[in-house]
Amino acid sequence: MTTKEKVKALWQLCFDDSEEFVEMYFRLRYKNEINVTIESGDEVISALQMIPYPMTFCGNTVQTSYVSGACTHPDFRGNGVMRELLSQAFARMLRNGTHFSTLIPAEPWLFDYYARMGYAPVFRYSTREFTVPEFIPSKEITVTAEINCQEEVYQYLNKKLTERPCCIQHTFEDFQVIIADLILGNGALFIARQENRIIGMAIVYRGEKQIVINELFAETKDAEHSLLHHIKQHTGCKEMLQLLPPDSSLTLSPLGMARIINAKEVMQLYASAFPEDEMQLEVLDKQLSVNNGYYYLCNGKCMYSTERLPGAHIKMNISELTDRVFQSFQPYMNLMLN
Repeated sequence: MTTKEKVKALWQLCFDDSEEFVEMYFRLRYKNEINVTIESGDEVISALQMIPYPMTFCGNTVQTSYVSGACTHPDFRGNGVMRELLSQAFARMLRNGTHFSTLIPAEPWLFDYYARMGYAPVFRYSTREFTVPEFIPSKEITVTAEINCQEEVYQYLNKKLTERPCCIQHTFEDFQVIIADLILGNGALFIARQENRIIGMAIVYRGEKQIVINELFAETKDAEHSLLHHIKQHTGCKEMLQLLPPDSSLTLSPLGMARIINAKEVMQLYASAFPEDEMQLEVLDKQLSVNNGYYYLCNGKCMYSTERLPGAHIKMNISELTDRVFQSFQPYMNLMLN
């Protein structure tokens, strides 16, 4: 068996995903170069994939590595195998120029586990439940339900995502995976056009009790109303649940976690974005010792030292530092196949 076949067999043993989803994932998403494994003899006993995603952060676009499919064979659990696998993954992420690692825990108890590996629960989302009212759609706007990967559709999605100040972005290759997953989930992509120009889009899945709108962008209220009207017509359902970036006026729910991989670069970006924020930090990272040391933020600059300089220092582990860095933002991730 190839490594890919071994990892796929381990995935099927550990996760309760449909055969169609697993086939899609290993056809479109899996690559040997993003895979990390631990083996015992000829058997892969633990594996994960490090999927690269850009992210807007402090006015820049930085590289993140999303941990997907992290699993250990049942016979080898409880022996620190996953801890070792993640440590190996972090070292590779650092060599690859990654700023942050991200993930979505598969179970609530895993939030505590990943916190011990340096992650912080910084990604949240809001929801809005509503009944679509009766709209008379604009005759100037056409809405189509599509399942394809047109470049112009991706460019519109990409433009809207980059407008979010702290948000995971999606490449065109990833957009193709999103569409494939949409097909598996009997979902649809709705595009609103006016004079052959895209003015809105919605990515919609069928939930158990209602329609789930994962993303909805619209340039005008008419475009939004036209999209909602056609979603209702297409699905025969007027009860909707919309996923939204975190909004303090709505209920907030936990979603994903982040971990700083390259503390020196992250703290310099943070210092440049918040020159008024002066700090003296002593940072401890149990998995990536290169991040250990003293960080001095002053006037938009971050100075790093392995030696303690005079003054009072705030002690932080890497999880606490990650949480502190994201406090000024409302980081968001969506369309992650979770």
